[in-house]
Amino acid sequence: MLSDDSRTACGFTLRRQPLLCACLALVAAGALAACGDSTFRPLYAPTASGDYVPERMKEVDFAPIPGRVGQRIRNDLIFQSTGGGNAAPPQYRFEVVLQENLTSTLVSVTGENAGRPSGAVYSVQASFRLIDTRNKKVLFQGASHARAPFERFESIYSNVRAQRDAEDRVARTIAEDLKTRLAAYLSRPTSS
Repeated sequence: MLSDDSRTACGFTLRRQPLLCACLALVAAGALAACGDSTFRPLYAPTASGDYVPERMKEVDFAPIPGRVGQRIRNDLIFQSTGGGNAAPPQYRFEVVLQENLTSTLVSVTGENAGRPSGAVYSVQASFRLIDTRNKKVLFQGASHARAPFERFESIYSNVRAQRDAEDRVARTIAEDLKTRLAAYLSRPTSS
């Protein structure tokens, strides 16, 4: 059995260090009080009105986005909001405008490929806005961006496939970011 003098906290004997015990108790009490803060709420918990965020996400109509990457982003958003099921009557319209950019990097300086890029970065900036369908008021807006590097090859097919893979990665990243930001907005009590 341990004596009272041998019980320690952080290497100090608790019985002989009352000030240390008091400080540890205050820190622990502060940490526990922060856990009970009413401003923290899980994203997919019921909102203040009692609705669940996945049900509110089904009320969003995702406007068409031009281009292959835009279509991928829209399809991901629709699937992530409805889970492949039926959407509810739209209360909101979500519009996205894309700006795409392809930047060549890593230019070869020697050999038969001198002056040709050996890599590239595909990047997209997506500006978005959430509109209330009843009064056409913009409720929420912002921008998201993503980049994906890829390597260039001598084979044309390999270059096309590498760029498509980069586009798909960017589309998934932006769709996930937009879904999370939209869910965070719809979980707010003021958006009801």
